[in-house]
Amino acid sequence: MGFTIGGIREIRSGSRRRVRTTECTAVAEYTGLWGWDVVAGARAVSGQCSCGDTCCTAPGAHPLSFAEPVRAGAGLDDATKAWSQYPGAALLLPVGRSFDVIEVAEPAGRRALVRLERMGLPLGPVCATPTGRAQFFVAPGAAAGLPQLLYRMGWDDADLDLRGLGPGDHVTAPPSDLAGLGPVRWLRPPTLDTAGAPPEARLLLGVLAYICHRTHF
Repeated sequence: MGFTIGGIREIRSGSRRRVRTTECTAVAEYTGLWGWDVVAGARAVSGQCSCGDTCCTAPGAHPLSFAEPVRAGAGLDDATKAWSQYPGAALLLPVGRSFDVIEVAEPAGRRALVRLERMGLPLGPVCATPTGRAQFFVAPGAAAGLPQLLYRMGWDDADLDLRGLGPGDHVTAPPSDLAGLGPVRWLRPPTLDTAGAPPEARLLLGVLAYICHRTHF
């Protein structure tokens, strides 16, 4: 009993059907409710990537090369039909279409999230990864404009643990696990208001940069 992705066989318990149903429901939520594309991604199994490449540089953290994305707008039936072709795959969200991502260390991200909420600033979805990172979903274009924004705010030469993810990047979406290290989870889940219209990066970046700087020092 199990499934195969790219030649790596992973053993599953009798709950496999329930897990698959949960994954399909999650895919349908991302595509049908939030309006995001979803891509099937590799998983890490005992330290090896399910893509089958023994020299993989990102085990369990990249799209499957042969997988077609499930497009935004797909409902439960369409998502289930599409995802059944990739049983056990991780749910990945392409960055740079509906949103970009600003990523910081999780402790700094949690502090910034509290301050941003107290200030009443608009916020989009925020994820936490098992690698200790917080990912803030912001309007597309943030990654390309990040150096200029930091320059205008006077943070361009500061030692900040902060980076932007844009077109060509992917983030692992809850409830999938990342690189075999554990599940990604929401610190602030998407809503109908924030999924389709995440905030501009400039509205958050000053607080994120300040908290990152204070946390670092």
